[in-house]
Amino acid sequence: MASGQGTNAQNIINYFKEKDLSVELIITDKFCGALNVAKENGIDHTTLVSWSSLIPIVKSYNPDLVVLAGFLKMVPKEFLDEFKVINIHPSLLPKFGGKGMWGLNVHKSVIESSDKESGITIHWVNSEYDKGVIINQYKCDVDVDETVESLQNKIKELEMKYFPMTISSILS
Repeated sequence: MASGQGTNAQNIINYFKEKDLSVELIITDKFCGALNVAKENGIDHTTLVSWSSLIPIVKSYNPDLVVLAGFLKMVPKEFLDEFKVINIHPSLLPKFGGKGMWGLNVHKSVIESSDKESGITIHWVNSEYDKGVIINQYKCDVDVDETVESLQNKIKELEMKYFPMTISSILS
């Protein structure tokens, strides 16, 4: 499930091409680049209209795991009751999480706080933004002269390296 350009989705697709696992469906909450990623890779795709109509669609794929890869909508309890769902967040939770804390907002907050490190958190999704049980965290240093853009690049590198590996580990 994605809300943006689909870079994490493409990375996950690429990672699993040589494995016995695959991405079967990409769900977006709006028209965005992730839909193009689905089309370019021959993967089924749909856009969220309502959660009640989405549940039977997802059930028909019998997924082992639902992955939020930059998906910004709150996932309701009725969906979480049906599926195992994980998310990736661009900070070391519990710091810099919650509603509105995504993308550059997170990196700006990290720099303004003078934290010496940041990173990514991969966690189980529950009914509160960024409050699910943490699966893994991966860290990077925040340099004295760090910019929002340079920190964003460091975080993206961590996501590209560790998110697919963590998904694979969960499914093994």
